[in-house]
Amino acid sequence: MKPLSKLDVERLFQHLQQQNPHPVTELNYETPFQLMVAVMLSAQSTDVGVNKVTARLFPVANTPAAIYALGEEGVKPYLATLGLYHNKAKHLIAACRMILEQFDGELPSTREALEQLPGVGRKTANVLLNILFGELVIAVDTHIFRVSNRTGLAVGKTVLDVEKRLMRRVPKAYFQHAHHWLILHGRYVCKARKPLCAECVIYDACHWREKTI
Repeated sequence: MKPLSKLDVERLFQHLQQQNPHPVTELNYETPFQLMVAVMLSAQSTDVGVNKVTARLFPVANTPAAIYALGEEGVKPYLATLGLYHNKAKHLIAACRMILEQFDGELPSTREALEQLPGVGRKTANVLLNILFGELVIAVDTHIFRVSNRTGLAVGKTVLDVEKRLMRRVPKAYFQHAHHWLILHGRYVCKARKPLCAECVIYDACHWREKTI
């Protein structure tokens, strides 16, 4: 696919910005640690599903110490509606332990430190760095991967390929919110099976040959 021109990239983000000037994550949280927990739990799960889980978990335990005190078996019942909940419980307890023992109970603020935490990979670290610490990074999930490839914004065969291309192609003026614009667009408009091209605000800038109108 032919990549979008710089003019089309600019138009794409202008339209997304006009539609939603101040996008935010749909995960519910009140503290940096709570956001880390929510993002960790969101792997192969919907934000709606994660919010239901954290609505039960956080009133009982919402700090590293409190969740670690529950233990792996104690936290599993709260996560049981999520996919891969056994592994998520294991990683969550291990991450809480590391935060308590190595970071004085506070969520670290650097990529190197975040990626040391069990269950926190590059994508999760990018989400946290962008939302909590204002870093100009983009976390590529399945929605962003799809939108980037379909439109021609950032064509790549792997998540890392797409991330690197986005880092080069997204204009700095739009970088802070690019992650949220693209993920929300992929979640609600540029869907995997039935994209809503008739409702797409970036239709004119999109190079996808299979557009439905």
